[in-house]
Amino acid sequence: MKTHNLHLPGIAFREVIVLGIVPTDVPMTYEVCERSIRELAKTYPAIKTRVLTETAFGRSVQALELGTGRRRVLYTAAHHANEWITAPVLLKFAEELAGAAASGGEIRGVSARFVLETARICLVPMVNPDGVDLVTGGIREGTQPYVLAEKIARDFPDVPFPAGWKANLMGVDLNLQYPAGWLRAREIKFSQGYTRPAPRDYVGRAPLGQPEARALARYTWEVDPALVLALHTQGREIYWQFQDIPVPGARELGEEFARVSGYALAEVPAASGFAGYKDWFIQDFRRPGFTIECGLGENPLPLSQFAEIYRDNLGIFIAGALGQGKEAAGAGAM
Repeated sequence: MKTHNLHLPGIAFREVIVLGIVPTDVPMTYEVCERSIRELAKTYPAIKTRVLTETAFGRSVQALELGTGRRRVLYTAAHHANEWITAPVLLKFAEELAGAAASGGEIRGVSARFVLETARICLVPMVNPDGVDLVTGGIREGTQPYVLAEKIARDFPDVPFPAGWKANLMGVDLNLQYPAGWLRAREIKFSQGYTRPAPRDYVGRAPLGQPEARALARYTWEVDPALVLALHTQGREIYWQFQDIPVPGARELGEEFARVSGYALAEVPAASGFAGYKDWFIQDFRRPGFTIECGLGENPLPLSQFAEIYRDNLGIFIAGALGQGKEAAGAGAM
């Protein structure tokens, strides 16, 4: 199967990224994310934005779209609150791709204009803005949302608060909200003690019961993408399967992602193999869906890892947009 070979060694990429619209040296709160999105759209008219939904606490879940190509791809980040470092990764990608296209330049050795002529790239950088704000300090101690979260966390003293928080502020894990083995996920998580709203691993009362997950599913159906990426942390691994469902081109594309990133193509741990966003996409669309576990360490990962995470994933973003072989020519083309 033919692949798009991206010949740029990692050492050629800048190790520090601090300039530009998207700040990469401060925690990515909801306010910082919103401001970055506004400035990106203002600076680069090719970037279109839209609100997908509002959370229970009034924060917007936004999408950015750029490119005019027939191939459609959808990249998502910050499903989990303490994995917020993935949000600036997608925002910085949008900034550098749009900037390179405007100047006629390249990104990861490929013409940026060619990328945007080949693909329509849809990004949802912060699926869980309420939870992210709790972890990054966007929600002040003593406020009603903070007190609500504290009350939930008291029942789970083994989970550090707020650093261990993954859920939205209703105590529902947004990456356990999809109708793809949801009952099995509930069985597993209930056996672990997550039977009610919790800082992590509570599946909710029903699949797609939370507005964030419901809106992302609706948007995915609307975009009808050739593939989806869900950025998480950590482990430097790429998960590409769901219940052995055969997906044409998925392994080959996953191997290309592994090659350009240095991450390992891996099997999902059994206890985490159900009800996730990429699981649902593989099940319902029969197209490649990937969870990318970025970086290494204990969540939340420090900002000192940002440049490395961005460098490693940039090749994945470009390879995903360009596609390969039959996988690129088929699904997700208008």
